[in-house]
Amino acid sequence: MLLHEFRDSTEAHVDYPAQEEDAASDVTEGHDEEDQMYEGEYQGIPHPDEQKAAQRAARRLTGKGAASAASELQELSEQYEDIMEDCGHGKFQWTLFMVLGLALMADGVECFVVAFVLPSAEKDLCLSNAEKGMLGLVVFLSMMVGAFLWGGLADKLGRRKCLIVALAINCVFAFLSSFAQGYGFFLFFRLLSGIGIGGTVPIVYTYFSEFLQKDKRGEHLSWLCMFWMMGGIYASFTAWGIIPRYGWGFSMGTEFQFHSWRVFVLVAALPAIASLVGLTFMPESPRFLLENAKHDEAWMILKQVHDTNWRAKGQPEKVFTVTHIKAPKTAEDEFIEIQAATGTPVQRWAVRSLTLCKLVRHNNVGLQYATLFMAIIWFCMAFSYYGLSVWFPDMIKHLQYEEYDSKVKVFHKERVENFHFNFSLENQVHKEGEYIRDKFINIELISVKFEDSLFEDCRFEDIRSTDTTFENCTIRSTVFYNTDLWEERFIDCKMENTTFELNKRGCHLDALEENDVLIYLVSFLGSLAVLPGNIISALFMDKIGRVRIIGGSMLISAGCTFLLFLSFTQSAIIALQCLFYGVSVAAWNGIEVVTVELYPSSKRATAFGVLNALCKLAAVLGSSIFASFVGITKAIPILLSFAALVGGGLVALRLPDTREKVLL
Repeated sequence: MLLHEFRDSTEAHVDYPAQEEDAASDVTEGHDEEDQMYEGEYQGIPHPDEQKAAQRAARRLTGKGAASAASELQELSEQYEDIMEDCGHGKFQWTLFMVLGLALMADGVECFVVAFVLPSAEKDLCLSNAEKGMLGLVVFLSMMVGAFLWGGLADKLGRRKCLIVALAINCVFAFLSSFAQGYGFFLFFRLLSGIGIGGTVPIVYTYFSEFLQKDKRGEHLSWLCMFWMMGGIYASFTAWGIIPRYGWGFSMGTEFQFHSWRVFVLVAALPAIASLVGLTFMPESPRFLLENAKHDEAWMILKQVHDTNWRAKGQPEKVFTVTHIKAPKTAEDEFIEIQAATGTPVQRWAVRSLTLCKLVRHNNVGLQYATLFMAIIWFCMAFSYYGLSVWFPDMIKHLQYEEYDSKVKVFHKERVENFHFNFSLENQVHKEGEYIRDKFINIELISVKFEDSLFEDCRFEDIRSTDTTFENCTIRSTVFYNTDLWEERFIDCKMENTTFELNKRGCHLDALEENDVLIYLVSFLGSLAVLPGNIISALFMDKIGRVRIIGGSMLISAGCTFLLFLSFTQSAIIALQCLFYGVSVAAWNGIEVVTVELYPSSKRATAFGVLNALCKLAAVLGSSIFASFVGITKAIPILLSFAALVGGGLVALRLPDTREKVLL
């Protein structure tokens, strides 16, 4: 909704008065630089500025000639594109790129935080299997709510303002979650933290796209996607370096424990904090301001972009040529304002979300099908990607457990009397044993099971245990002193004259606990494998086209999933995970670029938020379904993933090509 005028020097040739004959010497002896002839003119080569002006004129004439009545929105969008071309691409965009990239990095980190802290947090917070599942589920559910909420608000209140509030919410509640001592508070704070960070993806892409000219948009939005990968690398690297270091924590009595995994939760919030600080120096999107009739503010920001870029390029004398910007009010704007004036806050928010459907119906019938196609593509891609993201590490753990179980030592009908166990027991099963007057002092019991055994006049002291149980045992005249063996560890056991003294309450992390670094290594390699695919997709996004990138990448990823039938070792699964991530990232880049380009400025963040919320819903379904088949069968997850990727890839080929489309 723009009207602007450029100076005569850039829009049309200037007619100079004819030179008199006696003035010829003045022209040849000396003249200003501005009057010098462009050297290429001698060869008939037009000046670059003339070429740019001609291209703009041709673009407008083409639009008018197509139906003699090009939509006002399309015409004004082309004029905004001209302004961005005059502003150029330089220091301002790269600064904004870094600030928004950190916000996108924070979103990537959020997806890994719970997975990394869960092995330690489940012991520290005494989590059951159901509570662990809920904690993993709440991440995507909260991000789904955040994407839907903040996407709609960003179109109403502003991109920068909403992104600042969303990141602030994430930082505050991430900080509080690191100090939460109980499961309920930790879950609540992570829920609110996820709602905050859930708004970053739709806002970041919408915000950045409105500072990019058409020929830079596909490539630089794809470069922006690299920060999500960097979030995974940052999370896995810092978790690897912090969580195993139990000495980094501290405690205040027995009621307050602050272990190293809580330090990691704090460190994980640093990208969001850095982005939040950077955003305080960034302006609002001028396109959003023009949509809301704030012409003067938009003009000042566009001038700031122009001057910042050309000053950094060593051309401070280049003048911003826009003298007037006008954004006429449309009927749709009046519809929104009427609702804002008369409805309740809930009604206004609902109306803002539903106006996307109104826009689709009135502006372009074809966009209805494009929106349906985009919803299918987002869902299929997320269902397969996030489902396999859970399946890969779970399968590796399953293979580890199988290998571990294959090495179990079984002791049958052993009789041990007056023996002092001063060494730890691990991965053992003791059946029908008899232990008379034995001492178990200051040792660890790791994956140990006693079945149908007798303990008489024994002493257990300073015991640390993991996955240790007593089943159908008889325990007589035995003392348990300072152990973490609770009632739940004794299944159908008979207790006779048995005492428990100073039994450890709650759950406790063991300072000597062995950490499986494979979970960090797998995430690190998976994130790193995205780099080549990201670079290739960014370089070819405008050459090959968004549609071919999405469709081709999804179909190739579908082929990669079939190779999972041949994966029988941990190393094979890790290699196939890296291959899948490296190929599928190109599809993600294309999906996000097309989503930005399909919708007009007044509904762009709302549409992106709705589709991203659908993505998180698919992630919940995919991760839940795929995880349930680990250890049962590989066929169903592989076939589901294959079907989703093939279906989404074929639908993607029906999308409109948006390479040459200006942002509406």
